Order: sequence, then C-alpha cells, then structure tokens
Amino acid sequence: MLIYIIRRTLYIFPLLLGITLVSFLIMHLAPGKPIDQMTDLNVKVSAQSKQKLVQLYGLDKPWYIQYFNWLKRFIALDFGNSFKDGRSAILKIAERLPASLLLNLLSLSLIFIVALPVGIYSAVHRNSLFDRVMTVFVFVGFSVPTFWIALLLMIFFGLKLGWLPISGLHSLNYGDLSLINKLLDIASHLALPVFVTAFTSLAGLSMYARSSMLDVIKQDYIKMAYAKGLSKKRIIFSHAARNALLPVITILGLSLPGLIGGGFIFETIFAYPGMGRLGYEAIMARDYPVVMAVGTIAALLTMVGNFLADISYAWVDPRIRYK
Repeated sequence: MLIYIIRRTLYIFPLLLGITLVSFLIMHLAPGKPIDQMTDLNVKVSAQSKQKLVQLYGLDKPWYIQYFNWLKRFIALDFGNSFKDGRSAILKIAERLPASLLLNLLSLSLIFIVALPVGIYSAVHRNSLFDRVMTVFVFVGFSVPTFWIALLLMIFFGLKLGWLPISGLHSLNYGDLSLINKLLDIASHLALPVFVTAFTSLAGLSMYARSSMLDVIKQDYIKMAYAKGLSKKRIIFSHAARNALLPVITILGLSLPGLIGGGFIFETIFAYPGMGRLGYEAIMARDYPVVMAVGTIAALLTMVGNFLADISYAWVDPRIRYK
C-alpha cells in the first residue's frame, strides 16, 4: 500500500507540469492582451507607454521564455502580481479559497450523504414508488442544464418567495448579527449554490450506487448469506454495500473536476466570492498571473481529490494496487 501511495503521488508532478503548460499556451493563444484593457480606453496613453508596459510585464519575450520564468517563480511558490491591481496573486486566491472549499466540501458531503443511501434503498426496493420517483429525478438531473436550474431557483426562491438570498455569502448587516444569526445567514446564502453545484453529481451518483448495488445483491454469496439465515440489514450493510462502493468511489473521484470546474460558472451566476469567480474575472481581464495561479491551484485540488479517491479505492479492494 505504501509503494502504491508513493507511486501515485509521483504521478501528480508531471501531470501538473503538463496542465500548467497547456493552460499557459491556451491563455497566450486567446485573442486580446492584458495591456489592451489597460490602455485602449485611455487616449492619453502613448505607443511608447504601451511598449514600456509590455516590457515591464515581460510580454515582449517569446511564450516559452515567459513560461520558463513563470515556472521558476512557481517552484519558489511565487505566482507573481496581478496585472489588474498589482496585488499578489496568491494573496487574492487565499482570500477566495476558503469560500470555494466551503462550497465544494458542502456539495461533496451532500452528494455522498444523499446519493449513497438513496441508491442503495432504490436497489433494495426495486420497482417501488420511491425507486420510480428517483429514476425520474435522475433523468431530470441528466437532461436539464444546471445553469438553467440555477436561474429558475433564483427566480422562484429568491425573487418570487423571497426565502433565500441569490448572491454573495453574507448579508449587508452581517457584522451586526449574533453568532447564531451569522451562521444562519451564511447557510441561507449557501443553500442555492450548494444544491445547484451538487445536483448533477447527486443524480448521477445515486444511479451508479443503485446499479452497483443491484449487481452485488444478485451475487451467489449474497444468496448464500440469505440461506444461512442472516438478517437482511446485516447482509445489505455488512456484505453488499462495501462491494457496491467500488465503482461509486471511482465516479465520486471523477466528479471532483466537475465540482471545481463548475465553480467558475456557478460562483459567477450567484456572485459568490470564491476562487472560480476570481478566475472568471481574471480571464475576462487577461490577468495572466491570476489566471495561471487559479488554474494551477484548481488543478492541484482536483488531483488531490482524485488521489484520495484512488487511495480509498485501493483501501476498499486490496487487489487494486500497482505492483
């Protein structure tokens, strides 16, 4: 197990290097330059001043030189300063990262807590009313665009009913609230983003859990357990559920990139002060240091999530390890 963990850890480094290289290339191939947004709307900026800005930010050098310089700074954990306001890119991310982690951890917890019991219960009570309702829910989850659901929920719960706020993480009077009211205020702001972020994965994972559980409960060793007179509860939770978790853990690990990548969309829709929204604003402003910093940290979080999923997979089934 230790060798498997070491090898799996070593794979992260070349993969991260490849992701940063591709991100850097795409960013430089995209139309528009950072200097354009700083100078095009200011008629007082001369061509010489623009050229000085280009030289100041090192944009006059070939892309591979720029990437090599960025890589040297990255090894020293220096992501540079934002072109937009001159602040440290890593400092700007540090301000937004807790909000993004909170959103993704809550979404992942919601997926794990709801999807697995629902999938197992649907499999054990196949063709029941609950199973049919959940099948419809899964089809809706796969067929309806999530951003459209986000807009519908914002209109219904935020504008029509006025039950939930539709933007931000705090109310304007947050500083005047008591501790309990502060927690309730944050919870109300998180309700819609967490549900929308988890919605697609929730539907998909419950279906995979149901399918996997159906396969397991048809196995001979489950029939043997029934024949021995073991209780249904013990057979389901002690013998069947653990084996049914194998493909579910894989799907859960694969859903992490979607959660983090979806943050760019949903954090922007809900005006949520997270890393995804910061990345979107940096892309629109061609703020290269912040774009690279957000992309690298998002990729690193995704790989760490997949790494934990692989470790869990190997823990559940010891046969699945590298030799």
